[in-house]
Amino acid sequence: MSSSPPTTETYEVDLSRGEQWVVHDVVARRVDDAIDDEDVPPAWALEVVETIESDGKTFTREQVNRTYEIVTAYIETPETPASEVDTGESVLEQFEGALPQLANE
Repeated sequence: MSSSPPTTETYEVDLSRGEQWVVHDVVARRVDDAIDDEDVPPAWALEVVETIESDGKTFTREQVNRTYEIVTAYIETPETPASEVDTGESVLEQFEGALPQLANE
């Protein structure tokens, strides 16, 4: 029986500027929502924002998994502009390329 890779394992995801913008926007909203609710923002979200702002492309498994989840929810929202849906789908493809098992979940 194999075990799951550790959440601290890192993956290179080379996002375009548009893809970075969508990820930054969606994750920053999660941070803002936590602050508005007087909660502590999740560490993974703060780290993703920091990575995007520093033009980095190295993400942990947890960051990829969590970002994948919230980008998926974002692009499935009817109010999301079509151009951002397309870019969001591209982000998901990039993440699936880094962690192929995401496509099977």
